[in-house]
Amino acid sequence: MTDHSPNTTHFGFRDVPVADKQKLVGQVFTSVASSYDLMNDLMSFGIHRLWKRHFVAISGVRRGDRVLDLAGGTGDIAALLKPVVGADGEIIVGDINAAMLGVGRDRMTDRGLVSGLRWTQLNAESLPFPDNSFDAVTMAFGLRNVTDKDKALADICRVLKPGGRALVLEFSRVQSELFSKLYDFHSFKVLPKLGQLFAGDADSYQYLAESIRKHPDQQTLKGMMERAGFGRVDVRNLSNGIVAIHRGYKF
Repeated sequence: MTDHSPNTTHFGFRDVPVADKQKLVGQVFTSVASSYDLMNDLMSFGIHRLWKRHFVAISGVRRGDRVLDLAGGTGDIAALLKPVVGADGEIIVGDINAAMLGVGRDRMTDRGLVSGLRWTQLNAESLPFPDNSFDAVTMAFGLRNVTDKDKALADICRVLKPGGRALVLEFSRVQSELFSKLYDFHSFKVLPKLGQLFAGDADSYQYLAESIRKHPDQQTLKGMMERAGFGRVDVRNLSNGIVAIHRGYKF
């Protein structure tokens, strides 16, 4: 059930026409691309790096696997997955935003990570791959920015091989009431000021904080994945539920 009309969707705390959300989100990430990792460090006190390592560690990805990393623009997850899949595997990094892909591709090239990596501008709601193409699909901190999440989850399920798994790392619902108040203060009072100070852009970071609050909570997203066709969906909270890892299998 939504709190907006069928013709509108949320962009942070604002309702906007469905057709406009993709463009508005694109403007946010084009604006923040060059400072994205610095701001992630400031926003999470560097903990996002531990979250991402844990995400890859429990992914079940193995040597030789073919993995699609969605919303993978800056290459953080791909860099962690590369030694896991090895020379026999392949990682396709997909992102809707060309600026984010450019930042990630340049960074990975500077590190000498070129072979076995492909970079593709795409929309997660309509993936340009055949059915049963991937052993795993990962998506870290991207699903909340997708306009039609149900459509994206269904298409992720479609491109997975039978027995393949989808893993979503995303901000979620904080479990402790006291911690939630501290988190709200950091998100709405501190974060936009950090965005202004270090990225010259308070509005984009205000949106990012708002988008986290509008994202489905743990159980809601679990249900969405099950309706999209995933089985054995499990949820793992990290840092008191600031983020959660959802994992589901295609049977």
